[in-house]
Amino acid sequence: MLHSDFLDAGEISGVFGVKGLVKVFSFTEPRENILTYSPWTLQKNNQVREVKIVSGQRHGNNVVAELDGITDRDSALALMGWKILIRKQQLPKAKPGEYYWADLVGLHVETRQGISLGMVDYLLETGANDVMVVVDGETERLIPFLQQQTVLNIDLDAGLMIVDWDPDF
Repeated sequence: MLHSDFLDAGEISGVFGVKGLVKVFSFTEPRENILTYSPWTLQKNNQVREVKIVSGQRHGNNVVAELDGITDRDSALALMGWKILIRKQQLPKAKPGEYYWADLVGLHVETRQGISLGMVDYLLETGANDVMVVVDGETERLIPFLQQQTVLNIDLDAGLMIVDWDPDF
């Protein structure tokens, strides 16, 4: 069901206390930002349900959330392992020159000479800078996501990214 209108924002990783609070492992930065995207669409296998967030806060590396209609430990336990999806429309619009990773995944990547390098498969956060993993069949290239250096142009409408990169590297 992971449909192109949704982003994977986290997962319900456990329960907190006896009143139905859930622990959330959030993919947002900072982690507690996941609480600003109510309602969540929860998905596990072929099951989907929508839940509203009543309240929540950061708790160590996790986030603890109170969900509407989840009032005891057993109903919270039943949600363990469910993915938390949010609609792309819930995100603030990216500023010019800024991109969400989800918008970059799947873009076709070419050198400025028009040589195809493949598609952006996923991105990695390395600390120094983000790195794109570009896959073309068996070939996997790690290309730093440095705008105006390695990344020369991104055209989301055309699904194309132009990079300054040696195809042999």
